[in-house]
Amino acid sequence: MDDAATAPDPHVTPITPTAPVAAVTHGGRAKCLQRLVRLEMPLPRTVALSFDTVHGIAAGRMPDIAALVAGFHAGALLCVRPSSGDPDWGGPGAILNIGMNEARCRALAPRLGEAAARALYLRFVESYAVHVARLDPDSFEGRDATHPDALAAALAAYEDEAEEPFPQDPVVQLSEVLRSMARAWEGTTARLLRQARGAPADAGLGLVVQEMALGLGPGECGSGVLQLVDPETGLPQITGRYLSQSQGREALEHGLASLYLGRDPRGPSLEELAPQAFEDLKRHAARMRERLREEMQIEFTIEDGGVHILDGIRVPRSARAGLRIAVRLAEDGVISRAEAVMRIEPRAVSELLHRQVAPGAPRAVIGRGVAASPGAASGRIVFTAADAQASAARDEPCILVRRETTPEDIRGMHAAAAVLTERGGMTSHAAVIGRGLGLPCVVGASRIRFHFKRRQIVDTEGRVFREGDVITVDGTTGEILAGSPAMVEAALDDAFTTLMDWADAARDIDIRANADTPADAQTARNFAAQGIGLCRTEHMFFEADRLTPMREMIFADSPADRQEALALLLPMQRGDFVELFRIMEGMPVCIRLFDPPLHEFLPSDRAGLRDLAEALDMAVSDVTRRVEAMGEYNPMLGLRGVRLGITVPEIYDMQARAIFEATLEASRDGAPVVPEIMLPLVSARREVELVRARIDAVAAAVRTERGRDFTYRLGVMVETPRACLRAGDIAQHVHFLSFGTNDLTQMTYGLSRDDAGRFMQAYVAEGVFSEDPFHVLDHEGVGELVSIGAERARRAKPGITLSICGEHGGNPESIAFCRAAGMDYVSCSPFRVPVARLAAAQLAIRDAWQN
Repeated sequence: MDDAATAPDPHVTPITPTAPVAAVTHGGRAKCLQRLVRLEMPLPRTVALSFDTVHGIAAGRMPDIAALVAGFHAGALLCVRPSSGDPDWGGPGAILNIGMNEARCRALAPRLGEAAARALYLRFVESYAVHVARLDPDSFEGRDATHPDALAAALAAYEDEAEEPFPQDPVVQLSEVLRSMARAWEGTTARLLRQARGAPADAGLGLVVQEMALGLGPGECGSGVLQLVDPETGLPQITGRYLSQSQGREALEHGLASLYLGRDPRGPSLEELAPQAFEDLKRHAARMRERLREEMQIEFTIEDGGVHILDGIRVPRSARAGLRIAVRLAEDGVISRAEAVMRIEPRAVSELLHRQVAPGAPRAVIGRGVAASPGAASGRIVFTAADAQASAARDEPCILVRRETTPEDIRGMHAAAAVLTERGGMTSHAAVIGRGLGLPCVVGASRIRFHFKRRQIVDTEGRVFREGDVITVDGTTGEILAGSPAMVEAALDDAFTTLMDWADAARDIDIRANADTPADAQTARNFAAQGIGLCRTEHMFFEADRLTPMREMIFADSPADRQEALALLLPMQRGDFVELFRIMEGMPVCIRLFDPPLHEFLPSDRAGLRDLAEALDMAVSDVTRRVEAMGEYNPMLGLRGVRLGITVPEIYDMQARAIFEATLEASRDGAPVVPEIMLPLVSARREVELVRARIDAVAAAVRTERGRDFTYRLGVMVETPRACLRAGDIAQHVHFLSFGTNDLTQMTYGLSRDDAGRFMQAYVAEGVFSEDPFHVLDHEGVGELVSIGAERARRAKPGITLSICGEHGGNPESIAFCRAAGMDYVSCSPFRVPVARLAAAQLAIRDAWQN
């Protein structure tokens, strides 16, 4: 391009190798085009308009358009394309063939042919009428371009609709195109759409004006799109299409009329039609990949066999393709391993771990809720855990629909393909268990009406979905869909493993998993977790063969009777722990002692009370009275956690014995096990002293009985504000503190984590909270308590281990806080472990780059 071509306005800049063009002032497309000029690509003459210039155009301040047009070859046709800060933010569509008029049509006819020149003019009239003059599309679209009267009819329709003739002056045409695109960008609808895609409210738009290489005329002419990878898989493969005698992206719109690029058994190809042009395109694409350090999509035109590169953008890609592309670029030495790690969005990793609704698949949305656990699944609606188990036994996928789940629903959740609840938020029971199981889950879908007696749900439009109807739960987007759209399967391949290995080499904080069962532990091990940071033992008691002894223990009238009932549970707990220790051999396992209130194990319905009365050989009235007596006004703040361990110490005695006996058994066959025992809901140092004395006594008894020694570590789950404030006192009596940020957030805010979903979206929308504090750790309030607790604990006991084991442990923003607070590790659901590993690595790499 001629460096002498200038424009009076410094913000209307011809793109040359040295022009002052930057992505922050002119947009990504303009900057990329300058890079192509620097690479000496065959790029047509191009001028960039800055964000400020386009903003001024929208406000009515036009630059010198006549001077701009004069900078191009006389009689050249022009196109205008948007250039925003990020291509994902969208923008107005490109306008081609600006400058086409009666005179230009006559001038082109000898070279293109009369029919082709008139068709080109017609195409511009239709595009200008609809997208610039904003006339009724029905008056212009769908004309037969081969009809001899089509152009005249379109011009007449324009004059009739616009009440003025079609503009013939290229300066007027370009002025109106620029004004239309600028105003479209600054309109309210466009602004809201791009903000939904993550753009700032004041995001600017640049525009690039480019001389057209027509793709029409004698010899081989046409246009197409080329890239060197498959955008869905990321595998090396020349993809795209080419169409002779065409412009823009028509090759992608004309199906069978378009040619393949490389030789293909399915049909003719550009390689066969114009081999030299094909080789030139491959060479340009490879050079762009190497020098721009990215897989690029090229938009090109061929004129009489010669190649013109019109545009280059980053190849649009799926999550799996993005990961493969980053790894392959690093393996080829184009980028570093650290840069490959930085290029993958941690949340995109979740898409690779679960089935997803296929991109582009029709989505019949019937409702929305909180996207609590990623992935998508289709199945028939069931309303009880028992029905879910029955459905699984018939090998029929089902969606478990509940008002909210409880621990009694665990077996049904295991059997279901996905879970949908009316109530709940990011840390509700369904959400936490769903993420642990890798089970798609949408909670808090309160705008759908749930009718459990009638066994149906009704969407906002009144459509009824009954038990047995098929729906789809998309836990990635939070949408509930009618029917079963096409799915894409999870994709964990060698590229995924390679990238995660690179991430592990970079990160400086450990990642453990919250795992409650041997299956969870195996998943955690498969995802390379560095141990178990939280094993919730209460979930082990809801199996059918354990529930009855558990209820007998609850109903026992004396410590001796409780011990007798617990003796039946001891071997079961011991077996669970042996399996956990063996799966996680060589890695730490942190077991939280019993936490929930006892009433959760008791039935509430009449049938359940009758079954319990029969099992305990008691009158139904007596059982009902006892169950009602155990009820609490606010059980989450009542008799649970360490309070239960002190008032009903036989439970913790049994669990401690099961842990120690499992330790000795698992250590017999493998590496020595050093279990970590964690006390929940601690608020005072004295609670730790009391429970520790009993656990030490159990440990001494087991050592004596078995004649073998072992060690264990005792810790506290810090989940009350008082425990944070008194962490210095508590730290002196334990080996570790693990901040349970789910309950800590609940208690700090005074919010029920199960009910907050009803109004949380409104609170975030109104700016009361910047984010859902159960999803992203609140740095200012909850975070300050955590920081106080960490600082006071370290001051009292410098070597103490600190961690976070709430669901925030898998959130990238929260991991950043944990690193800054000096945590030794974070623990999260097994399926969030890869996300946490990648996020932690990116934080470490970013710090290294900044330093």
